[in-house]
Amino acid sequence: MDLISDGIYNLIIFALAIYVGYHVVWNVTPALHTPLMAVTNAISAIVIVGAMLAAALTVTPLGKLMGTLAVALAAVNVFGGFLVTRRMLEMFKKKAPKAQAGKH
Repeated sequence: MDLISDGIYNLIIFALAIYVGYHVVWNVTPALHTPLMAVTNAISAIVIVGAMLAAALTVTPLGKLMGTLAVALAAVNVFGGFLVTRRMLEMFKKKAPKAQAGKH
């Protein structure tokens, strides 16, 4: 018999992952936010593949429903991430000089 159950170990690892992830993301310089978003989109794409496999390999209706829901939510995350990344990249573009109204 184990002194500490596996659930407690998993909870500790989860809490440490939250702590480390928060500090890693919080300390990112503004110049690296766009590459960080690109990596986040790639991770979400991997989640979609895993969710499709999980949905395909389950036999219960609840499993299929949860897998389908995971695919849908991960897809929303990917597309939203690309929209945010595109918007962030537009902020770095130089704006065209405005034409002066009174000059001919």
